Amino acid sequence: MAKRKESDQHSPSKAKPKRAKDTDTDDDTSSDEDTNTLNVEFEWFDPQPQDFHGLKTLLRQLFDVDAQLFDLSALTDLILSQPLLGSTVKVDGNETDPYAFLTVLNLQEHRDKPVVKQLSNYLMQQCTKSPALAQLSDLLAPSSESQVGLILTERLINIPPEVVPPMYNLLFEEIAWALEDKEPYTFSHYLIVSKTYTEVESSLDQEDSRPQKRSKKSKKGGGEVFYFHPEDEVLQRYSVCYWSFDYTKQGSEAMSDSKRAFQELGIRPQGHMMLIESGKLEQAVKAVSDFLSSST
Repeated sequence: MAKRKESDQHSPSKAKPKRAKDTDTDDDTSSDEDTNTLNVEFEWFDPQPQDFHGLKTLLRQLFDVDAQLFDLSALTDLILSQPLLGSTVKVDGNETDPYAFLTVLNLQEHRDKPVVKQLSNYLMQQCTKSPALAQLSDLLAPSSESQVGLILTERLINIPPEVVPPMYNLLFEEIAWALEDKEPYTFSHYLIVSKTYTEVESSLDQEDSRPQKRSKKSKKGGGEVFYFHPEDEVLQRYSVCYWSFDYTKQGSEAMSDSKRAFQELGIRPQGHMMLIESGKLEQAVKAVSDFLSSST
């Protein structure tokens, strides 16, 4: 497969400008109100060996408390073994840690690798929790010959979602080049693993005698689902099926208290997965781009 162009020859767009307080104190009467614009330019690179620890950290963030169920070192090595597929996003040059990444793994091609078996078994276990996931269960079954591409993507907190569409567009280019070289990336479906959360009533508030401002029907779910990644809400519209699930190693209510979204509520992170037919993913990514453009 031909080497991808260097990232500065691609079309990595400049980051959405951030707003920051002006630190100039020459004018004491207005310094608190002044703002200046910080232009941050992101760069796109192929996954490389120096990214090992950064990628592993992002994978741990992606799988949350269930990360301990997988050999993340082996998973990171697998991602790095296909450097011409997928991308990382950095700010201060190639030698720095990635702020975001996106890649795809062929579950069929790598099914004999222990870490892929761990992932497949884990995802199959989630499929048993809802009849809506019957098709995904069939695709992931050990006897299946279906070509499912597992998309893994994560970014650091506060990295804008605008970095996501370029990573997908680069992936589409790279898959096209790989197919020209007869490599095994003819996928029938893509399975995207992500995260959601629900708000939960704080156990600390329950111990307080003050009136509650808001209550939930159940601490274990049933409330509105929120997205850590806003693009997931758009991608989900193009999915064959999707599902949010409790983590196997779900923490205690005290952990939810430590992750309060608001003063009176904690958050309960959940795993999330979306199955999208291969022919619809580019359309879905275009919809994400349009959504992000309209919200700026």
